[in-house]
Parts: sequence; C-alpha cells; structure tokens
Amino acid sequence: MSAIYLIRHGQASFGKADYDQLSAKGISQSELLGKFWQAMSAPNKVFTGDLLRHEQTLKNFLQGYQGNHPSTVLHSGFNEFNHVDMLTRYDAQWKDFAAIAAKYNQQPDANKIFQKEFSLALKRWVSGKYDSDYIESWSQFKKRCIAALQDVVHQELFIKKNAENLNPAKNICIFTSGGTISVLVQHILGLSDENTLAVIQQLRNTGVTKLFYSKNKLTLDYLNNYAHLTQAGADWVTFR
Repeated sequence: MSAIYLIRHGQASFGKADYDQLSAKGISQSELLGKFWQAMSAPNKVFTGDLLRHEQTLKNFLQGYQGNHPSTVLHSGFNEFNHVDMLTRYDAQWKDFAAIAAKYNQQPDANKIFQKEFSLALKRWVSGKYDSDYIESWSQFKKRCIAALQDVVHQELFIKKNAENLNPAKNICIFTSGGTISVLVQHILGLSDENTLAVIQQLRNTGVTKLFYSKNKLTLDYLNNYAHLTQAGADWVTFR
C-alpha cells in the first residue's frame, strides 16, 4: 500500500496584521520536521493548499530536509475553512480579525479566551442551522476536502494502471491545515461531527497524520504525530 502524509502548517501569525504568514517559531517548526524526515521514506510527490502558510511550511520543510525536491502540485481543495468568516458570523466584532486577535494577545489568558470563542463559533458553523450565512458551509467544506483527497488517490491509481512510463508515488506529502485534516480523518473513521470538532482542536502545528491507500481501501495509520517538536522541547509544541 502507498502512504499519504497530511501535514499541518507551522504556527501562523495570530494577532498580527496578516495571519496567513508563518511566525518565526512556525518557520523553525517546519525546518525541524524536515530534519526529522531525513530518517523517513523520501516523499515522491507533494501537494499543498494554496494558502501562504502552506507554501511557507513546505519551503522551510525542504530547507530542513536537504534532500531531493519532489514535484509539487498546488491544490486549493486542501485549503482551510475561512476562519474569519466563521468567527464573524458568530460575533461581528471578528470582522476586524487582526485587531481583535491583537487585543486578545495582550491578555495573560489569551489562548483560553480565543479557544472559547473559536469553539462556540465552530459549533454554530457545524450545526447546519445557519448554512446560508457562510461563504462555505460545513457540509460544503467537508465535500471539498474529501474530493481533493480523492483527486490525489484516483490520479495515482490511474498512473499505476495506465502509464507505463510513469511510476506512481509511494509516499505523498500534503501540506494543509487542521480543519482539512480533521474532516478527512472523519471521512475515513466515520466520526460524528462532535468528535471531529474535538480532533480539530487537538492538532498541533506541523503535526503529521499518515494514511494508507490502495485500489479499494483508505485507512488511517497514525494521527497528529509531532515527535519532531517534543524532541526539540515542550516550548516548540503549539496549537496555533
């Protein structure tokens, strides 16, 4: 069976003018993962969402990896949900996300406060009662992410069956986000929405989730592995 590694992006710039940038710690987390990967199977192909934090995570992963650069495909299907839209529909003050996040960052319990707000906004979005309020509903988001994964699997299976001069990738890395990873795990394991929300809020930055796939099977090997961070020290482990 072939493997797909779902890689969450490094720590982004919460509380800054542009969230969609890796922080200095996020850059280092990505490099640490690349160095860690030197002892793992070399990736044959890479897919990445087209958000800047996805591309920056890949760039710094490759700097740490110091190996051959595999072919890379941008796929917007692996993008995260629009967190600003989700928060704004819950509470209009979040329309100016950067300003409110910066305000929360000044408080000693900033993470706890934001986590509460984020959890309530997520529950509203996932409930399905307000789908018309959102740019992308929860069900639409899930369908998009699952379709993106199916695109990758079907493409590789087609190459294996029909392309005599091409070798299908045995190890594929996909640089994406926590929401995307969570709904793909939900799809594979048949989790409820409630349990999927619990997964979303436990995924660490640059954590790795490994899948196996074949013609008739898609399975989960492991979830949210961030050993490369714990080896470096507890301070490297972040949620956002």
